Amino acid sequence: MPIRQRLQHDGVEGVRVGRLNAGINTTFILYRIGSTLIDCGPSNQWRPVRQFLSERRVEQLLITHHHEDHSGNAARIARQFGIRPLAPELARTKLRQGFATPALQRLVWGRAQPVATDPLPERVELADGGTLYPIHTPGHARDLTCFFLPQQGWFFSGDLYIAKSLRMLRVDENLSQLIDSIGKVLELDFEVLFCPHRGIVEQGKASLQEKLDNLLSLCDEAQRLARQGHSTRQISDRLLGPEGWVARFTGYNISAINLVSGALAVDLSRPVTSRVELPTA
Repeated sequence: MPIRQRLQHDGVEGVRVGRLNAGINTTFILYRIGSTLIDCGPSNQWRPVRQFLSERRVEQLLITHHHEDHSGNAARIARQFGIRPLAPELARTKLRQGFATPALQRLVWGRAQPVATDPLPERVELADGGTLYPIHTPGHARDLTCFFLPQQGWFFSGDLYIAKSLRMLRVDENLSQLIDSIGKVLELDFEVLFCPHRGIVEQGKASLQEKLDNLLSLCDEAQRLARQGHSTRQISDRLLGPEGWVARFTGYNISAINLVSGALAVDLSRPVTSRVELPTA
């Protein structure tokens, strides 16, 4: 399968790859700033990824989190360019030892090859100028770490954004943490958001705010229905509709009822913002 799409914004290049083209969650975008690569795509797309990488030498590979679509080609890239990928500390053991990949994700992305990594520093200097700051944003995954470039007003969102509205949630995702992470990121000064699934979002901060508003609205409505005596399944059917084939295929590992269960557990009385302290020089 060739490169599906090329993207560009100022000094950022990206390519969309994917075995399937059945929606944004079945394709993946690698982004490159000069010689720095952010995430590396699924292992079953190595041929188009290698084509993209052949255009310019990779000096740094930054991994946002361990999931196979983000880390799948890290081992190959490390060997080809003689580099050591940088990854969140919480991801490094899984990346080194390997991890189980559910059947649907194996079908879409393949498996990630084990790879040794170095920990992400507090700040990453780009060879072509600029400083990139890792921001820990758990919720989708415990190790999810996004990247903020304040000079350019850019935010590389990993899987924090993807879409303005969620319809399903993985069983290992934590909706309360996701809401807190979005609130934290919204304290940063950025405009353009680079999502590895959705693409380049020009009104990125406003779109992320809309996602937060939608999640809080869902939590509020789910909790209102629960107070009226509705069951979790009844609330899920009412707010999100019946479960689809993804839920059944994954044994409800990815499902609407997981999202509603998470919504019922969110404490809406707490503020969802917290200040991000960027390291000083």
